[in-house]
Formats: sequence, structure tokens, C-alpha cells
Amino acid sequence: MRQFIAFVKKEFFHVLRDRRTLLILFGMPLAQILIFGFALTNEIKNAQVVVIDHARDDASRHIINRLAASSYFEVRENVMDKSRMEAAFKEGHIKLAVVFPARFQSDLNHQNHAQIQVIADASDPNGATTLTGYVSSIIQDYQTELNEGNGLPYRITPEVRMLYNPQLKGAPNFVPGVMALVLMLVSVMMTAISIVREKETGTMEVLLVSPFKPMWVILAKAVPYLLLSLVNVLSILSMSVWVLDLPVAGSWLLLFAESTLFIITCLTLGIFISIRAKSQQVAMLISLMGMLLPTMMFSGFMFPIENMPVPLQIFANIVPAKWFYIIVKSIMIKGVGLEGIWRETLILCGITLFFFVISLKSFKIRLE
Repeated sequence: MRQFIAFVKKEFFHVLRDRRTLLILFGMPLAQILIFGFALTNEIKNAQVVVIDHARDDASRHIINRLAASSYFEVRENVMDKSRMEAAFKEGHIKLAVVFPARFQSDLNHQNHAQIQVIADASDPNGATTLTGYVSSIIQDYQTELNEGNGLPYRITPEVRMLYNPQLKGAPNFVPGVMALVLMLVSVMMTAISIVREKETGTMEVLLVSPFKPMWVILAKAVPYLLLSLVNVLSILSMSVWVLDLPVAGSWLLLFAESTLFIITCLTLGIFISIRAKSQQVAMLISLMGMLLPTMMFSGFMFPIENMPVPLQIFANIVPAKWFYIIVKSIMIKGVGLEGIWRETLILCGITLFFFVISLKSFKIRLE
């Protein structure tokens, strides 16, 4: 029994003096509870909504005030034509548009019936359904208030229109998210293991005495995974077109170029992890835990980023999958060109350049 107790004490000492083990045991559960509690919700808040009020009467003003008072919407009042509204939808600046006809209150008073057009971005079908449900509920509450004590009931009918995905299929939201998730995991994990494997097998010394420059060693490690990831892109797009009946609305060439940029971003992340990690197991763990959860939670694929607290929204901006997810949806579903996604493209380029530079510097330090 004494030997058993001594052995248990020894194991406790091993665990307590290993900071990485303590971080996994205590830090990760706390972080996941906090992140899951704040980030993982299907409720939509602070959605960007534009109100086009052609009536400008008391009835439309009451409904607009109710929309603005709701925590679900951030209302922008604007008078824009159809082309500008469609451009705002394509660029992702708004999620919903509420259009009041010119004779809204007059129709309501004289005909006891009026219509409101509700236009939603259905490239995210769940979000579009939720937002239109919120608007319909607010309109229904106002209608009920009008009908109290009136002999003839007033009726306001929301005319709902779903852009880009009128059938509300799940594939337009599913395919871009899967592309971001698969490319991130495969590119980062495979590259992260490559340099660590060289260190563990002892072949790194051969590379050190070779005439290759450090930059060429890094590029040589990345090129095979770049080509294999491009094959993954082609297979995912082929399945989306031929199996899921989801054609690419925009340019195939632009989509491949943006996918290549994202793959390079992931490869630079994997190389950085590979240089810093001391074993293949550590590199794989960092790749899975450090890339899988942020990609799922902070890309906008599964959970709306607008719902999250401001610190988490800021953190989401450094997750490359968020920007790639926006790019793929814009090209595949909305048919947007480079003029609509140049900001996201520049951000991905900046992230790629940053990790490539620090990876190269870290590799040179290790060589010294």
C-alpha cells in the first residue's frame, strides 16, 4: 500500500509540474465554457437592416421605431434604389431590407389592408428565416394593437422575398463552411507535422548542411500540400455542382484564386506551428484544437458572429476562415466579383504575410 501511495504521489508531482498538462486540465474547460456560453447561440442579434420608407407616415414610423427598439436589429434608414440595395446585399453590408409602399397608411385606413415587403439574404437560410420571423412578429404585434377596440380589423401582410436562395436549401450555407473547415484542418495539420517529423527522424541535420536557403526549405515543404489541397477544392466544388445542385454563380477562376490564397494562409500557419512544436503529437494537438474550434465557432459558419460579445467579435477578425467563408459565399452564391471582396482578400494577404515572416524568422533562429 505504501508503494502504491508513493507511486500516486509521484504521478501527481509529474502532473503538477507540467504546465501544459495543467493548462489542458484546467484552462481548456474554463475557456470552452466561457466561449460556448457566449458564442454558441442560434439567436440572431444586432443584424444590419435597412428600412426604405416610401410612405413616411405615422404607421410606418411606428413600425420602424419598434424594429429599432428591438435588440435583434440595427436599423439603417435610407432611401435607395433597387440596384443600390442589391449591391448592399451582395457586399454583405445588410442582412434584411424592409420596404414600405408609398400609400401604406392610406391603404391601411381606407382598405383595412396594407403590405410590407421584407427582403432577406437567404444565402444563410437559417438566419433569413429567423430574421423574417422576427419582423413578422413585430408587425403582428403592431397589428394586434391597432385592432384593439376597432370594429373592422386592420391587416398588414409581410411580403417576404428570399434573395440568392429562395428554396432555403442548406447547401449554400453548408458548402462554403465545409470548404473553410476542410482546407484549414488538412493544410494546417499536414504541414504542421512535416518539419517536426524531420526533427524526430534526424533528417533535419541533412537539411541544415544542404546549400538550400531556409526559405526554399519552407516552400519545398508547402508545395505538395498546396497541390493536394487544390485537389480537395476541386472535389468539393464538383460535388456541390453535380451532387448538391449548387452551381457557382460567380467566376470559377476567381474562386480558385481565392481558395489558393486561403490554402497558402493555412500552410503558413501550419509551418509556424511545425517550427515551434517539439513533437508530432504536440503539433497535431495544436492544429486540431487551435484550428478546429476557432474555425467552427468564429467563421460565421455555424453561429452568427453578430451575437457574440465585442471581444469575441474582435478575436473573430484574426481567424482566416471567417474571411474565406465570406469570400466563398459571395462568389458562389451571390456572383460577386473581386470589387466586392477586395477587403477580405487584402486581410487574408496580410495574415499570410505575417505568419510567413515570423515562420521564416523562427526557422532561422532554430538553425542558429
